[in-house]
Amino acid sequence: MSPGPVPPTALERRTLAAAKGGDEHAYQRLVAPFEKELHAHCYRMLGSVHDADDARQDALLRAWRSLGRFEGRSSLKSWLYRIHTNTCLDVLAKRKKHRVMPAEHGPAGSAVPGPGTPLAESVWIEPYPDERYVDEDALAGPDARIEQREGVELAFVAALQHLPARQRAVLIQREVLGFSAKEVAASIETTVPAVNSALQRARATLDDLLPERTQQATLRSLGDDELERMVGDYVTAWEQGDVEGIVRMLSEDATLAMPPMPTWYRGEDVVIFLRDWAFSGRAYDAEGRRRVKVLPTRANGQPAFGTYSWAVDRGVHLPTVLQVISLDGDRISEIMGFVSPALFPHFGLPESLPA
Repeated sequence: MSPGPVPPTALERRTLAAAKGGDEHAYQRLVAPFEKELHAHCYRMLGSVHDADDARQDALLRAWRSLGRFEGRSSLKSWLYRIHTNTCLDVLAKRKKHRVMPAEHGPAGSAVPGPGTPLAESVWIEPYPDERYVDEDALAGPDARIEQREGVELAFVAALQHLPARQRAVLIQREVLGFSAKEVAASIETTVPAVNSALQRARATLDDLLPERTQQATLRSLGDDELERMVGDYVTAWEQGDVEGIVRMLSEDATLAMPPMPTWYRGEDVVIFLRDWAFSGRAYDAEGRRRVKVLPTRANGQPAFGTYSWAVDRGVHLPTVLQVISLDGDRISEIMGFVSPALFPHFGLPESLPA
């Protein structure tokens, strides 16, 4: 069971009183310690950083407007999670489709004709800049089964989107945040038996969708030194256009996808795409030099890379694709290339790189 509300300190009581009296600065001081984890919560619920931004802003406004009714029967943290959860449920109620990964949108394609046309509508899971939004040790409660970083892995977030909205809310609050069944029942205004039933059904669904091993377990088994070597080899191979270097790093059945394009490839078609498209002559200048730079980063608790291509008219390298890789042992099992330069600032990546 989760512990009950921790009694507020004298300073917290004064800050709360000032906030209830209309002091916006006091309110900001109250909610600031929770904003990063609340954003991560919204991301898990919605599968989109942009939607999470909007939901967090809406929820914090709702909390500000209703602060006068907060009586302290629950902790401030639980109260804020309740408001954010219900804000996300409102967003999900208005959605026509849940967000997916390309492999869930259709079968693997042939790489010979090249990437397809991007979908106009936003249907894809978005990558999550965990280092920007998540505090270490902030999210997992004492009874949480799913570790903090496992809770933002691409596979986990994608699987969550298959759950009905209220099951999703129950599983996240119970399994990731470690809230008690009683706290979750109060959060979504239902009963403890209903929460337990929803959790059982949600667990059964996720068991069918999630890989046997999490990325965090894989990364721990590799160790920091081996991971650093793999990241360095990947950057070098990508910058040099070394198809064979990348292929040596791939698992036999590796996949590659490029949202917002629905096309994705598996196995030999990944090699064809790398050779004929990603590393083709379009990435080289008139002197035959490959003009690509790659910066390592982190996304969804996984290794990620910002790739930049040379823009002749600007005289700089500009963002092209944010790649998030998944590992199977010491091999890459998936390259998820988000073709969206607008994502780069979220990950602290520069808007351009010099020659």
